[in-house]
Amino acid sequence: MKKIVFLLAIAFAAIGCSNDDDGNNIPVTAAVSFNFTQNWGVTEITPSNYTSGVYENAAGNYVSIDRLRYLISRVELHKADGTTVSFDGYQLIDLADAGSLSFNPSESVATGDYTGISFVYGFNEEDNVNGAYPDLNAADWNWPTMLGGGYHFMQMDGNFDDSNGTSQPYNFHNGTARVSEGVFEQNFISFDFDQNFTISGDVTIEIAMDISEWYKNPLTWDLNDRSVNLMMNYLAQKDMQRNGATVFSIGAITQ
Repeated sequence: MKKIVFLLAIAFAAIGCSNDDDGNNIPVTAAVSFNFTQNWGVTEITPSNYTSGVYENAAGNYVSIDRLRYLISRVELHKADGTTVSFDGYQLIDLADAGSLSFNPSESVATGDYTGISFVYGFNEEDNVNGAYPDLNAADWNWPTMLGGGYHFMQMDGNFDDSNGTSQPYNFHNGTARVSEGVFEQNFISFDFDQNFTISGDVTIEIAMDISEWYKNPLTWDLNDRSVNLMMNYLAQKDMQRNGATVFSIGAITQ
């Protein structure tokens, strides 16, 4: 009898091992990538066309874009059970480099239901450490020490037609705001989107920037008034932060 019981125990153990081998009771995970897109209102802006277009902003300025780079960090997904998946790293998006438009974290995520997506535009105070990131140093992404140090959040450069119809340069650069000598304010923007979705396999999430929003909401930005020397202009930096609050949205989620 003891021998029979022993053999039955082995049989049940074998069945349990077989279930594990078949994938039962093992959490299913998926890879997540983030795709950064840009538009001006309804007009799509891509690495292949961004330097050839002319766009009208809310103030009636006709604007061209010669360079657009911006930084996204602290990307997170929020699960329906209340937990958060945080991804290491950051992404410097550069329209001159099509490969930079995709952020592919090494971390995988559990499949299931999710309720939100969040990220930081720029670096928060903890991450915005002067000279800390060799790749950003090499990209000439540093923010001047006299203006608070750390790194740029965005560089947007080009030309616009002034009130006389003459082409003028603009440099729409954003980072830490200098209040006065040695006194600075953090100027990043935290985004937290309520977004219900289910991950059942590898997924790509679109993060869209509407460039026109930098110039219109809540402040109508006239480049005739402020177009250059904005990095050291406290009010300009804070107004960029205000207008930036409506720039990003969550686009397509594809699997």
